[in-house]
Amino acid sequence: MRRWMIHLIMTVIGASLGVAVVPSFLKLFGWNKGILQYEVVDGVIGAIIFIILSFIFAGSMLNALKKIDSKISKMNMSKVVFNVIGIVLGLLVGVIGSVPLRFLDVPILSNVISFVFVLIMIYLGYVLFDKRGDEIAKVLFRKRREALATENTEPVVSQTPVIESSILLDTSSIIDGRILDVIKTGFISDKIIVPNFVILELQLISDSSDPLKRAKGRRGLDLVNELTKFENVEISQTDFKEIREVDTKLLKYASTTGSKLVTNDFNLNKVAEIQGVQVLNINDLANAVKTQLVVGEHINVQIIRAGSERQQGVAYLPDGTMIVIEDAAKLIDKTVTVEVAKVLQTSAGRMIFADLIKK
Repeated sequence: MRRWMIHLIMTVIGASLGVAVVPSFLKLFGWNKGILQYEVVDGVIGAIIFIILSFIFAGSMLNALKKIDSKISKMNMSKVVFNVIGIVLGLLVGVIGSVPLRFLDVPILSNVISFVFVLIMIYLGYVLFDKRGDEIAKVLFRKRREALATENTEPVVSQTPVIESSILLDTSSIIDGRILDVIKTGFISDKIIVPNFVILELQLISDSSDPLKRAKGRRGLDLVNELTKFENVEISQTDFKEIREVDTKLLKYASTTGSKLVTNDFNLNKVAEIQGVQVLNINDLANAVKTQLVVGEHINVQIIRAGSERQQGVAYLPDGTMIVIEDAAKLIDKTVTVEVAKVLQTSAGRMIFADLIKK
């Protein structure tokens, strides 16, 4: 297509130059008589000459066009616009500045020097806008931007898009199962994302030869099936195929989307904190909603088993909190009244130390 365009353009140029130039050329040799004196014939002669030239130089022209296309595709359009503006302004300044020189009516000053002055102004305009175009644009349009910012302050605030908060579930939190109960309570309104690569890991676990792992994997798949019934739960197909480890994929996903990572994996929790990913731990949530006991409070508990030292007895609250009671090892299976002496909160859970109240 380009080759035929070259032939067409060269034909038009040849015909135009034939009409303009061929008569003068023929006149030098005295050939401008008869049929050669007609413009149509002169145009045809020019067109034929340029058609022949187009076939000879078509390959070179095509290569030149390819180089031009390559350079244009790599050009910074903002820089080109600044350069053109600089050339135009330099030309205007040069023409206006050369007017006084022409009034002097001195041939050198009015012609040569004025022409050189215009060229210098064009060059200075080009260089100035090429090197400082961004800064000039900022200075020229700063007041305009400030005015627009002042006018649109309220609409901009009202139209600012709200970034949807999302929660990312890992394999351990799904297998744990408590996240489903939390979602059922309605306390979580954020979007909940279950990546497809997590589901694939659950499938691999469910196919394990270890009965315990197989049971956990199947439990996780069943829970994912239950989660899909909620409107705010989404199964994401996003994957990072260049990464093999699921934990690394989760961290990449969370850092890329700004999602919060829900996990019960201690090591993943630590790595996420190092990488600046916000982590939600189901164990921390469970500890936070447990009954708060105050030192000195009296409660009734049943001694379940003996403790590890000093004749201690161990009891449990309904939420699973362990209570260590001094001098209660001999009261196993009996319900006693104890007084809370100390409450310890650790990442593994809450532990309560209490003293036996003797009646």
